[in-house]
Amino acid sequence: MKKLTTSLSLALLGLMSSPVWASAIEGQTVKQATNWTAIIMFGAFVLLTLFITKWAAGRTKTAADFYTAGGGITGFQNGLAIAGDYMSAASFLGISAAVFSNGYDGLIYSIGFLVGWPVIMFLMAERLRNLGKFTFADVAAYRFQAKPIRALAASGTLVVVAFYLIAQMVGAGQLIKLLFGLDYTYAVVIVGALMMIYVLFGGMTATTWVQIIKACLLLAGASFMAFMVLAAFHMSPEALFAKAVEVHKKHDAIMGPGTFIKDPISAISFGMALMFGTAGLPHILMRFFTVPDAKEARKSVFWATTWIGYFYILTFIIGFGAIVLVGTNPQFLDDKGGLIGGGNMAAIHLANAVGGNVFLGFISAVAFATILAVVAGLTLSGATAVSHDLYASVFCQGKADGAAEMRVSKITTIALGIVAVVLGIVFEKQNVAFMVSLAFAIAASANFPVLFMSVLWKNCTTKGAFYGGFLGLITAVVLTVLSKSIWVDVLGNAKEIFPYTSPALFSMAAGFIGIWLFSILDQSAQARKERESYEDQEIRSETGIGAAAASSH
Repeated sequence: MKKLTTSLSLALLGLMSSPVWASAIEGQTVKQATNWTAIIMFGAFVLLTLFITKWAAGRTKTAADFYTAGGGITGFQNGLAIAGDYMSAASFLGISAAVFSNGYDGLIYSIGFLVGWPVIMFLMAERLRNLGKFTFADVAAYRFQAKPIRALAASGTLVVVAFYLIAQMVGAGQLIKLLFGLDYTYAVVIVGALMMIYVLFGGMTATTWVQIIKACLLLAGASFMAFMVLAAFHMSPEALFAKAVEVHKKHDAIMGPGTFIKDPISAISFGMALMFGTAGLPHILMRFFTVPDAKEARKSVFWATTWIGYFYILTFIIGFGAIVLVGTNPQFLDDKGGLIGGGNMAAIHLANAVGGNVFLGFISAVAFATILAVVAGLTLSGATAVSHDLYASVFCQGKADGAAEMRVSKITTIALGIVAVVLGIVFEKQNVAFMVSLAFAIAASANFPVLFMSVLWKNCTTKGAFYGGFLGLITAVVLTVLSKSIWVDVLGNAKEIFPYTSPALFSMAAGFIGIWLFSILDQSAQARKERESYEDQEIRSETGIGAAAASSH
């Protein structure tokens, strides 16, 4: 009797956990059965991270602790945390979904996201650590007038953070909706609330450790998933690709370019956004101030590049594995032949296909952790932009005390959380990797040109950086709104005004040309002074002389 009861309980649990989305009972649609395995793992992770937040809150005494974990993170730890920040919902759910839909073309995300790292490693990391304190605006404002540069940097940061947050909130909402049977709106609200708790109480210390744990879990889970996919084909990628071509509705088209990006200008523009946007992401740049010196900053980029490169190879195998093992299995498809839970859920269904319910629960919890940790990092960078760049440096002329700055940061965190929830609901149907590519385009157009020119071009001036940066930012935002992704898909217009996939080619050019033009036209006494101080900036950026003293204040 006991055995029978146990068997029935397990069978019931399995039935409750199965990813069958809907069934008709007397004409009513029944919501997704609750996945208890996922809920238990999900709950365990949330409890663990809340414990980390409580521990971090005890160590977060000053603004430096809140923004940069007091500069006490090692290069290896920071490399894992950066990889954790970068391996977001867009990377895990979005790229695998793009490969599932378009095959080879999905690789443009993997390659584009990855090739930005050499730019950061060889041009940015060391200089950022030597010149900055809390945000990349500190670097740009080193020899320029603080007010306009910080206003520009904060504007660019907040726009990038807003677009990036949309993708994470959409991914989280769809995931919880699929697993828990919750309404999408409630799912997004839960994510927003948890994210605010992490940032409000734990700051950068909590965010960093959540990222490190999440990165380890995600790398382990993705490795197991990719291994199980290849094991089904005798460890032969060629056999996997051949089977994918055979079963995919586009057949041979999935092994060649052109199904996702149809013209050369879109391909170049899209690639530029992914490559140079990496070097302009505020929540990534902020991580270089959590290490004690430039050597550790370089080391952290090396480790981040290693883990991210390995992970992106896995996402390609996961995407093709989903074509074969998920796309051909009616258990994971709805009545119209689409994926249950939406197109972003290919990797989640694959976890069920290769590892059963327990692995599905694990991957779901890790995917949710991925989103939560990235959202926390993004919110922290947005809050820092408002409190440190705008409030303390612009409004209070650098005279704000630490407690007031922290208070503004926490108010901003709550505001950003509310904005993220609202935008997540509005953009529910978008592919999360594509939404992140728009954030990359804006970062590449507003933040990267200002950072690049201020550090590497002697003749750059405050006016050039300010007007050129805003020109890049406004161009990127306007062209993004006029493109198909928002003008047609979100606003419901019949035809897009801007015909290309990404605005980066045009908006980056506008940013760089604007900085160059307004700088050479600026012949004021202030501009001459800024050009003369370039040599001091160059010595500090290359050698680090004076950096340790400045960062300790």
